[in-house]
Amino acid sequence: MNEHIRIRRAERLSSKGIYEVVRRDGEEELHRPIKSLLWSGVAAGILIAFSVLGEAVLRLNLPETKGRYLVENIGYSFGFLLVILGRMQLFTENTITTVLPLVKDRTRHCLIAVLRLWSVVLTANVAGAAIAAVFMVHSGAMDNDMLAVINDLSAHATGFPAGEAFVRAIPAGVLVASIVWMMPGQNGNEVLMIVLFTWLIAAGDFTHVIAGSVEMWVLVIQNMLTPWDAAMVFFLPVLAGNVMGGTAVFAMLAWGQVQAEVEPDPEHPQQGSGNPKAPEALG
Repeated sequence: MNEHIRIRRAERLSSKGIYEVVRRDGEEELHRPIKSLLWSGVAAGILIAFSVLGEAVLRLNLPETKGRYLVENIGYSFGFLLVILGRMQLFTENTITTVLPLVKDRTRHCLIAVLRLWSVVLTANVAGAAIAAVFMVHSGAMDNDMLAVINDLSAHATGFPAGEAFVRAIPAGVLVASIVWMMPGQNGNEVLMIVLFTWLIAAGDFTHVIAGSVEMWVLVIQNMLTPWDAAMVFFLPVLAGNVMGGTAVFAMLAWGQVQAEVEPDPEHPQQGSGNPKAPEALG
């Protein structure tokens, strides 16, 4: 193999290169048809239920030991692997991908496009989560023992006071945004990264609005959680915390470290991102 090629493959993608990859991905998402966003969002809401199922299967079958909690939370990664590697529309990923084009352009048109995508994807994710919850509760596919474990997991995930649910959602938003930011430079390590970061969400008892929506619906369907508590104590606080972590914290930090490189300097207008390199040429 040519030495130049080996060197290029060994190079790390720069922060500016990662920014361009994620930003361009976000711009593509902002221009997708609503129908495509809806189907992809519903699919993500359904598939994320495998995070709840994976954790429940491990809890049900592992012996009750001191370290069982850490092991069973590996199951939480299953749904995220399906959604992220399958390129489904997950709302918490969009808190960074679609925000980077917005902080660069800062136009009313771009803001409307971001809000449009967020509303469509969030609605679709929650609808998909509801479909998955109905299946788990009413299909008969889950025996009584499995459903009891799912109920226990759901009660724990949705049982935090509103303020605590909000605070616990911030690290989850940061971690999901970190996955999106780090994906372009993984070169085959994507599965391990997703497993580790999403395991940390579960092991740290951090709250995620979409995976948690499956658990929320499981309890609401069985009249074990009131719609008011579902919305006001769990869903809205966790939604706000995830957005805070993914957008106000991580996306702004990511933007801050590349802003001087991608925005023209008024004193040196030839610099900046007027003619950005293609993502594959960056780094």
